[in-house]
Amino acid sequence: MALVTIFFALAGLHLYWGLGGFWPGTDGDTLRLRVVGTHTGPMFGFAASALVAGALAAAAAIVLARHYVTSIAPIGWVVTAGYVVLFAVFAGRGVLPYVSDVFSYARGTPFYDLNLRYYAPLCLLIAALLAADFLRAPVERAG
Repeated sequence: MALVTIFFALAGLHLYWGLGGFWPGTDGDTLRLRVVGTHTGPMFGFAASALVAGALAAAAAIVLARHYVTSIAPIGWVVTAGYVVLFAVFAGRGVLPYVSDVFSYARGTPFYDLNLRYYAPLCLLIAALLAADFLRAPVERAG
């Protein structure tokens, strides 16, 4: 349930931003500097934030399906593929700041440091939890 909680919390945070929330900033500029790392331009709008929130909710649904949906062949394949894709996305997002210059555009912004200290490690934790959850046997359900 830790993964489901993390995914829904992150989905809620993205939806909050899409609806105009500023935390962890105090206004649009400080939010953009902490969350995106760009010096100019607007924060992503509602559509982009809602899309990310929906993707994170779908990630939670994949985890829930592995544990609570009966073994139906197409569902099993979707869940397995979902875990593989989610692991690749979160592992890649977690490793990239340490092995590439992909986030060099954000040097000098709060995002750059927050990414190295919190965002990337959270992604690596999610990837590790996905791998551990996938490798353990699914919960047996009584007939």
